[in-house]
Amino acid sequence: MTKTARIATTAGAFVAAGAVATLLNGRQRTQRRRRRGEDVEFGSVRSSPVTVMSSDGVPLNVEIDEAERKTPTIVFLHGWVEDIDVWHYQRLALRGRVRMVFVDLRSHGRSGRSYADSSGFAELADDAATVIKQLVPRGPIVLVGHSMGGMTIMELARSRPELFGGRVKGVVLVGTSAGRLMRSSPGLRHLVPLLRAGAPLLDWGRRFNSYSVIRRWGLGPNAQERHVDMANEMILRAPTHVLMDFYPNFVSLDLTSGLADLGKARTVVIGGTADMLTPIKHSRRLADQIPDAKLVVLEDVGHMVMFEDHQAVTKTIEDVLEDIQ
Repeated sequence: MTKTARIATTAGAFVAAGAVATLLNGRQRTQRRRRRGEDVEFGSVRSSPVTVMSSDGVPLNVEIDEAERKTPTIVFLHGWVEDIDVWHYQRLALRGRVRMVFVDLRSHGRSGRSYADSSGFAELADDAATVIKQLVPRGPIVLVGHSMGGMTIMELARSRPELFGGRVKGVVLVGTSAGRLMRSSPGLRHLVPLLRAGAPLLDWGRRFNSYSVIRRWGLGPNAQERHVDMANEMILRAPTHVLMDFYPNFVSLDLTSGLADLGKARTVVIGGTADMLTPIKHSRRLADQIPDAKLVVLEDVGHMVMFEDHQAVTKTIEDVLEDIQ
């Protein structure tokens, strides 16, 4: 057999093996989805979408759950490679009781794409401010952010400090950090070789045994299978360019300059002790640096706090609502 033929045979075997693995992985995902036993199917909680144009022309997908009581309004900002479905449990628990605004951050979910040079925290914070201006024109606001969504809130406090203690009366920061993240996040460090491998390989690799990878890095040791599967389903919806375009934000992360102004609002920081992406030390540091902030520590809970201990997250939001009345 010639060298060319051997290469072709090896490549063919690799592709065939990949196709079989992908098929098996797909079947496993289907089986896990059937085993969830959900009362309300994940991804089915919806309201009529509203499109808000960002200041640089990116269409932002927003959903609003109205309530009889028009104020306060809770604005939810999800994390990196997530979308508004990450708030599945909180949305169900609070629906009809309080007005809620759910934002798909640029390039995520059903929002339009931005590119690497317009995927920074300045743009994300400006998007949040635009949504508030257009869809929450009056009354008190509670901002709730997970991971990159929490970082967006910190950048908003830096760039628009007048909002905090004024319109923004409460803040809930979930599994997030203000800086020095790359030094202590094994999950983010493991992304580096994947990103260097290139987008086509990464696209394939994300679907090959993604469930095990997300269980290892995204959730705690006691996470329910349904919560791992929900996270897996949601994260796989995010295109690989989202990983590539937003990753530089975390390399030299430093959002500490806005924390003093953020603390003018009633602030609670939630962190899980098993979080591999934003380790609990970052939650503790935030609670120390934000004036009068309260820290909620959840034992053996990983990064996907809103799934794993959704009751605690919902209760924290309810407590902040009560505090600002």
